[in-house]
Amino acid sequence: MNVHVTKKILSEGLGLLERVIPSRSSNPLLTSLKVEASEAGLTLSGTNLEIDLSCFVPAEVKAPQNFVVPAHLFAQIVRNLGGELVELELSGQELSVRSGGSDFKLQTGDIDAYPPLSFPAQADVSLDSGELARAFASVRYAASNEAFQAVFRGIKLEHRPEGARVVASDGYRVAIRDFPASGDGRNLIIPARSVDELIRVLKDGEARFTYGEGLLSVTTDRVRMNLKLLDGDFPDYERVIPKEIKLQVTLPATALKEAVNRVAVLADKNANNRVEFLVSEGKLRLAAEGDYGRAQDTLDVVQGGTEPAMSLAFNARHVLDALGPIEGEAELLFSGSTSPAIFRAAGGGGYMAVMVTLRV
Repeated sequence: MNVHVTKKILSEGLGLLERVIPSRSSNPLLTSLKVEASEAGLTLSGTNLEIDLSCFVPAEVKAPQNFVVPAHLFAQIVRNLGGELVELELSGQELSVRSGGSDFKLQTGDIDAYPPLSFPAQADVSLDSGELARAFASVRYAASNEAFQAVFRGIKLEHRPEGARVVASDGYRVAIRDFPASGDGRNLIIPARSVDELIRVLKDGEARFTYGEGLLSVTTDRVRMNLKLLDGDFPDYERVIPKEIKLQVTLPATALKEAVNRVAVLADKNANNRVEFLVSEGKLRLAAEGDYGRAQDTLDVVQGGTEPAMSLAFNARHVLDALGPIEGEAELLFSGSTSPAIFRAAGGGGYMAVMVTLRV
């Protein structure tokens, strides 16, 4: 077998697989990359038993053969090649990797022992890849990283009559993003770490979903993935969204991010990075206090609602996370000093963050 492929395209494909394939495992085969060659190019595939990933790389191929190589070692060799065109040549159990003046010899593995990976040919529903990736990326911060928190370690994907919604929560905050979608899809919970990889592979075009037992298969023009889903019921997050808004504040999101960053320098790290919000007479005063001093910042805002003033407190990091996906004007909706608050974009866009307040 002889293959000619550009270093850039091959490196991109290997980069996707490297994030999924473990560098160490009790089963050495799981650290390997399977390469299936055809006249159209190379199909790279690997698994960590939670995610199966397959990626197509266009290439010129003569006398196609399939082989297995150590994934991370192969990727490291390709990245460090000096030339822009890579030549792969398989002879027996040895793979030659050449580019410019470099020539590497890599021992291949037992392809018959490699675990079979299968991906469905039919799709149950299709979603816009770009919209789906943006939605996942805007709520990912709110998913828990704690193993004991079960479904909170995942992101819920809901198919609704008017579109689709993704939801993430760690019990202290909820991030929601609505986006356009059609078709009759299922509601499911995808592990947040799997969503991280999904965001990286979703580009323009369609993401085609196929549902299995505890499994979601996602196919794009270049990539195929099998993702294990989380079992369990996602909590009823809608009951924490305040219905009665007593005070509304609008101001540039960037200005609020910068001000929170400034005062949070002195926030007490042992007291939930506490930053106080005091709204009154068209002003938002931010204040933080810690062992080394106090900080205060004041911003002009557009104020509305039935309450003339209100004092609340939030975790500064949670505020900055919530503001991250918002561009332009931010709208803060308060229902009381001890009730959850809503942060969202003033111009709409489908994104909303709901955060519990700290005790004033």
